[in-house]
Amino acid sequence: MEDLFQGKLLDSILIQQVELFDSVSEQELAAVRSRAGILQLRHKARLFSIGERAEHFYVLLAGSIRVFRPRTDNEDDELAQFSPGDTIGDFDFARRALYDASAEALEDSLLIMFPGFGICMDDFTQTEPHIASKIYLNSIRMITSRIKATQKIIMENMSWVQELHRLAYEDPGTGLWKQSFISNEINQILEIPTALVMVKPDRFKILVDSRGHIVGDEAMIRIAKILKNVTRRLGRGWPLRFKSNETGVLIPQCPASQAEVIAREIQEAVAALEPVPPQDNYPVFNFTATISWGMWPEDHTDWDILLGGIYALLLDTWRAGGDCRSRYAGLESP
Repeated sequence: MEDLFQGKLLDSILIQQVELFDSVSEQELAAVRSRAGILQLRHKARLFSIGERAEHFYVLLAGSIRVFRPRTDNEDDELAQFSPGDTIGDFDFARRALYDASAEALEDSLLIMFPGFGICMDDFTQTEPHIASKIYLNSIRMITSRIKATQKIIMENMSWVQELHRLAYEDPGTGLWKQSFISNEINQILEIPTALVMVKPDRFKILVDSRGHIVGDEAMIRIAKILKNVTRRLGRGWPLRFKSNETGVLIPQCPASQAEVIAREIQEAVAALEPVPPQDNYPVFNFTATISWGMWPEDHTDWDILLGGIYALLLDTWRAGGDCRSRYAGLESP
């Protein structure tokens, strides 16, 4: 009966009005509600205490909550009081910080808690990575909206903001940066010249159909390691995952001559991956890759056109047989 009560109560609440969920679609809200919980606090009960990790945030439905810091003279410094409709702890939750204050109920109170009892955000990220990304991105926007523009440069270098960016944009299967990272951050990334090298493994569907998705996932992790090694060795750039099994590297301050060498090295490294041994009636599987690459602004000054051109070239050469490298030649007419 309690679970039924909680479910009906959560269904009746406009949870999308909570700031961290304001970009979550109506369909995705069902998953959010299923991971939320209802918390009942008696008068004087603690919601959280100083030094605890902020693993949840709360929306107050009824009652009142105060946030305070105890003093050595047995008095408290009251920092805030919350009324029904207020969100509590979202700023600390977004940073996954240790609370620097305590909170308690001033009267019997009822709250939404997200994630709910027995659930942590890491679990939610594993099961709902797309929704989790939206929540992390909303948390970034929430934080930046609360910090004055004059503090922006300092904020961008804070380790906890960098960690939020990683959580929002990291592909959980490979640890590569998602394509959405480029879409949202490209204007801050581009430095003349910037190289984009895209990679698509050849005959990948044959590998998955014959050996299964686990073997395919392992192959993607091995390819991701090659790309990470490139950016690690250079000390700059981002290893990326695009659609399906298409990956790549984005490298600022990279001349075309260096990009061509990187494209060749990636192709050779993929070809050098340990083959998948024969199994049943299936022969040994040797890895090869199709590579396409291009330069901004040399090959096109419009980034979106350049990205689309390199991707189209990748697919064309892959369909033609693959196992080759090609440069996008979409030069603009004078």
